[in-house]
Amino acid sequence: MSSNGYEIATLGGGCFWCLEAIYEQLLGVEKVESGYSGGAVADPTYDQVCTGSTGHAEVVQITFDPQVITFRQLLDVFFTIHDPTTLNRQGTDVGSQYRSAIFYHSEEQNATAEQAIRELDASGVWDAPLVTEVTPFIEFCVAEDYHQEYYRHNAGQPYCQAVIAPKVARFRQLYMARLKR
Repeated sequence: MSSNGYEIATLGGGCFWCLEAIYEQLLGVEKVESGYSGGAVADPTYDQVCTGSTGHAEVVQITFDPQVITFRQLLDVFFTIHDPTTLNRQGTDVGSQYRSAIFYHSEEQNATAEQAIRELDASGVWDAPLVTEVTPFIEFCVAEDYHQEYYRHNAGQPYCQAVIAPKVARFRQLYMARLKR
């Protein structure tokens, strides 16, 4: 926990544009940045990450107030806005950069993530086992400026209309009471 009481969560669930567009709407979320984690190349570019050769996942780094929204609540949203049962893909986005991943910042986050996965697997909500990677956070590389707030600035683009907008609409229905006003 930082000195201001905020915590950090780093999550990968396919395209970071989708995750950012959703998490920035939640009460208690102070900041969302798109970027890369989990790789072996220092300061990778989007083009490098897209090759799948750097080992990075597209992620969002979320600064949140745990007095308003818990890490578990962030994970509850996470597991409803992407498919955690497909290895290295989300829809038509294919490659290890699109993997389902939780990069935990503390042992408490690790335990919470592992418990959430066990509970979801046991519940039968998904038709297949979850393949979400749970690994220690090491480094976050901020994506290029044009990736930040991408959906907000490009909502009319075909990818945004076909992929992001339906996810945002579904999220807003499910979590209406948790939205910023």
